[in-house]
Amino acid sequence: MQQLKSELTQTIPEALKNFDQLPDSAYIRLPVMKGLYGVSSASIWRGVKNSTIPKPVKLTERTTAWSVRLVRAALAAKAV
Repeated sequence: MQQLKSELTQTIPEALKNFDQLPDSAYIRLPVMKGLYGVSSASIWRGVKNSTIPKPVKLTERTTAWSVRLVRAALAAKAV
């Protein structure tokens, strides 16, 4: 049981473990978004399309990320 717990915590991205400590100016990637919302990649992109999840920004040609400030606001609105 302890080994399984250890393996599970190793697969959780650091940004997800420390999401509450991230500054609002930080950006998070898709694996963290999946963990925060508890859904698949397809569901994240579906949420972006129907505006229930904030739109990401392109940081580079091959890097897409979400603003922590906007994600926190969307999660807070969802909780109400």
